[in-house]
Amino acid sequence: MSEIFEMFMLICFGLSWPMSVIKNIRAKTARSMSLPFTLLIITGYISGITAKIISGRINFVLTIYLINLAIVSINVIVYFINKRYDRLAESV
Repeated sequence: MSEIFEMFMLICFGLSWPMSVIKNIRAKTARSMSLPFTLLIITGYISGITAKIISGRINFVLTIYLINLAIVSINVIVYFINKRYDRLAESV
């Protein structure tokens, strides 16, 4: 039963990340993005994945952790692309 609540929590968090990625891609600026915050979230997901592996409780919830980690990691890539846009805009 605890895995169901954990999965629900991860899905709730996970639904916000694609919206964040889309918003940041459209913005074409890193000014509203926080790299430390994003890296902290990634660290949390890695910790959750590690806990699942160490405890031997490898189940469907691990898949949701991995999907969320992938989507948040895309936000890091978008951050650096947007930083480049910012530098180009400042040089013009």
